Amino acid sequence: MKEEFYTVKGYKIKNEEILSSSMEDYIEMIYRLSEKSDEVRVSELSLALNVQPPSTTKMIKRLAKDNYVFYEKYGFIKLTEKGRNIGSKLLERHRIIFEFLECIGVKKNILEQTEIIEHAVNDEVLNKIDKLTQFLKEKEGGHTFNTK
Repeated sequence: MKEEFYTVKGYKIKNEEILSSSMEDYIEMIYRLSEKSDEVRVSELSLALNVQPPSTTKMIKRLAKDNYVFYEKYGFIKLTEKGRNIGSKLLERHRIIFEFLECIGVKKNILEQTEIIEHAVNDEVLNKIDKLTQFLKEKEGGHTFNTK
């Protein structure tokens, strides 16, 4: 069977991914912020993501329509059960990628690289990266590789 090539967007469409990278970022950050306080304000979320409040409001309305958050105008943002489940998974994905990059000695722009990579891996790849990271940590005694 011949393998077909697509653009990144093409693969996302082919695999029927529902959430855009932006939507994932918002849900992940709401989840992070709601670990401190159950309810999050638009201004707090905007600040955490370095975006303007009107952009945040627009995205929150979209996430509310898709049942990821509860939101009333000028009120708090609160994740639904669906949103919490996805938020937890997204935060774990972020942690796995970040730890992998840290383990192999990436220092420059590690958060930026984590953000780029985390939106491009599926569950199988993420699981393999996690296993490899744990293996590398055991082999290196918990230290990162010397990348000289």
